Amino acid sequence: MWNSETIMMLVENTGITLYMTLTSTIMAYVIGLPLGIALVVTAKDGLRPNAIIYKILDVLVNVVRSVPFLILLILIIPLTRLIAGKSYGATATIVPLTFAAAPFIARLVESSLLEVDKGVIEAAQSMGAGTGTIICKVLLAEARTSLIVGATIALGTILGYSAMAGVVGGGGLGDIAIRYGYYRYESDIMWVTVILLVLLVQILQVIGTKLSKKLDKRSR
Repeated sequence: MWNSETIMMLVENTGITLYMTLTSTIMAYVIGLPLGIALVVTAKDGLRPNAIIYKILDVLVNVVRSVPFLILLILIIPLTRLIAGKSYGATATIVPLTFAAAPFIARLVESSLLEVDKGVIEAAQSMGAGTGTIICKVLLAEARTSLIVGATIALGTILGYSAMAGVVGGGGLGDIAIRYGYYRYESDIMWVTVILLVLLVQILQVIGTKLSKKLDKRSR
């Protein structure tokens, strides 16, 4: 059972898992980062308070986050087919992964930006800085360490989502665990995939922690 073909299958699917995780994380941040910024800016005590926009975004984020990933995966199959051309495989799985992770990332970004000292923001406003300048040079700059920590958490969560996608043929280590561990009762391969998933999470966690410490000006 443990021949070169099996080992190559595990190596290949580890790469597929990383491909799905990293690509969907980047795509989710394209959506989630602006969404998180908008939540902070339009909040009651934000830079540009707007109760209507804030409420719409807040409800949207809460609704999508409330839908379990496997259900969301099935719900947006038509959209997945429209974007990726098919509803299965690694590339197709990136679509539901992105939509599932984006609201989660929006909340992480919102939480990070809310940690920024209000005094720093007020000082920038008193010097005539505009909203865009404050967002880029104050909020994002001051919250960069927290944002990196949030990104590390997001990577671990999305990696878990990618494993669940194996139920519907999403590819990667999750797919191997389902096919060999569940359908064929080959528990040794399933345990190896679990160990690989744990190792991937730990590696991403270590990289994120070191990067956040490097960027944390308070630790200097």
